[in-house]
Amino acid sequence: MSKKAKLQNIFLTGGAGFIGSHVAILLVKKYPDYNIVVYDKLDYCACLENLNEVMDLPNFKFVKGDIFSSDLVTNVFKENKIDTVLHFAAQTHVDNSFGNSFAFTQSNIYGTHVLLECAKNCSTMRRFIHVSTDEVYGEGEDFDAKPMDEEHVLEPTNPYAATKAGAEFLVKSYHRSFKLPVIITRGNNVYGPHQFPEKLIPKFINQILRGLPVTIHGDGLNTRNFLFVEDVARAFDCILHKGEVGKIYNIGGCNELPNIEVAKSLIKILGKESEMDDYISYVPDRKFNDLRYTITSEKLHSLGWKEEISFEDGLRKTVEWYNTYIHRYGNIDSALIAHPRMTGSGGAEATSPTNL
Repeated sequence: MSKKAKLQNIFLTGGAGFIGSHVAILLVKKYPDYNIVVYDKLDYCACLENLNEVMDLPNFKFVKGDIFSSDLVTNVFKENKIDTVLHFAAQTHVDNSFGNSFAFTQSNIYGTHVLLECAKNCSTMRRFIHVSTDEVYGEGEDFDAKPMDEEHVLEPTNPYAATKAGAEFLVKSYHRSFKLPVIITRGNNVYGPHQFPEKLIPKFINQILRGLPVTIHGDGLNTRNFLFVEDVARAFDCILHKGEVGKIYNIGGCNELPNIEVAKSLIKILGKESEMDDYISYVPDRKFNDLRYTITSEKLHSLGWKEEISFEDGLRKTVEWYNTYIHRYGNIDSALIAHPRMTGSGGAEATSPTNL
């Protein structure tokens, strides 16, 4: 990174959520000369306790706020002399997007637009890192398909992915029109501590811990590539300091597995292997469920990042965390049904903005 682009004051949206909290913790601890301002509205899948490790450190600040509030965002930018944005806040759960897709448009597109406009008008801005997803590429149609690189055409297949693709085009336009120093990331499925249990791995863990069968969508043969959250946090550290403005970086791993195999691994880890059949329940599939996503991360590897934590070790660390913090999110019964439609208060049948 050039001296001109030296970073010091980082504004991190969605930082009380899953991936954002891990990135915030890494940056606060690793860079005591940086000031990290976490900005989060504390919706149902966010939790301030996720930030307990750094809450009292001098280079950490938490601001409760909505990304829709341009006045508040602008004031926080000015007051803290923000020079970097890490934008994690988003609606992220595909099941929810089939139930109330308007909330995804509002959060993922309009919310990103507000942040871009605030950043455009901020004279100290040096980096705007927008967190997207591998789902913008669309479905990998077969298992012989070549991994998708950052230049692959975007063909999203569900409302969630479409809103993330739309947000990306806004981000690109602010780089081209206003020279905003943007970087975009597109990542595989992430798992680990702090994840609200509407997503596959924490959902399966919490179902098993409560003596419930895991709910497998369809035949369970759809695959996903899973990355442990600590590896992903290191990827963002690498991109933040070594990434090139105007570029896109895939964040992918080497753990492509069918959902049914993930379920069986967790059942074994939790000591229920002898009751395997009792702990597996097949339920109707989503309206549309991509077969697989396959991406190449060669550009990120060239910056020096590599995956370090094996899937087996990551799963065990994740199970251990949920065993210890089983009550972190209070009553999660609504999240453990086959096709949840979460609300801001954690109930079912509607949606509201969440955090990565």
